[in-house]
Amino acid sequence: MDINGTCISTTIDDHGPIYVYQTRTSRILSFDGKIYQSCMKLNNINRLHLGYTQAMMAGLFFIPTVKTATVMGLGAGSITKNLLNSFSELNVHAIEYREAVAKIAKEYFYLPDTDRLFLHIDDAVNYMKNTDLKSDIIFSDLYNSEGMEPKQVQSSYLRDCKNALNSQGVLVLNICHTALKLREELDELLELEFKNRLLSFEVEGGNTIVLAFKNDIPSIKRKELLTKGKWLQEEMNIPIECYAKLLGDAQDL
Repeated sequence: MDINGTCISTTIDDHGPIYVYQTRTSRILSFDGKIYQSCMKLNNINRLHLGYTQAMMAGLFFIPTVKTATVMGLGAGSITKNLLNSFSELNVHAIEYREAVAKIAKEYFYLPDTDRLFLHIDDAVNYMKNTDLKSDIIFSDLYNSEGMEPKQVQSSYLRDCKNALNSQGVLVLNICHTALKLREELDELLELEFKNRLLSFEVEGGNTIVLAFKNDIPSIKRKELLTKGKWLQEEMNIPIECYAKLLGDAQDL
């Protein structure tokens, strides 16, 4: 189904088209004119609008104090902007393969110019292989016009992400629009790299969010988890308290 709205920008680089659509209330980034890659509400440019991006913030439940975050796949910058806006002491490293996408994020989606944002134009696999940075949380949301980027389904990439986490760190992956074979392969690789250190849940729209922990899943009492969920919901202005309850039920906390 085509995206409703007026196309206000079309850019073509070596990897294909990049569209920006605008409705009365929103601005949308798409790579194929059919699937939302990012969506920004014009009256609240830093709020996470898409449900799956809100759900990905559940990884923050398990981190005592987040100081460094890495976002694999900048897109329109929704996750990056929300993190910077929500946590005044947080540094964010955003990796984007397509320079044209990064330019559009700045021009049409108000990606901020701040010394707390480090933007890397690089291939995700190459960046993770060579980085010395240790992050509290890594968000991996790598997609192209055909669905999940196959580079995300590599044991070496997942291992490099794990190595780039701090001791209490968590890798958060978004999985959607994925062929069954590719999804099964990813599940096997995740189990291999993060055995017994995985949590996952589905969100409305068919996305699955996976939390992969570098070390053992933190032992958090249900009350503490719900308190953290309520605090983050208020701090980030997104409805994520429900995921604290969901994860608490899943772990029998």
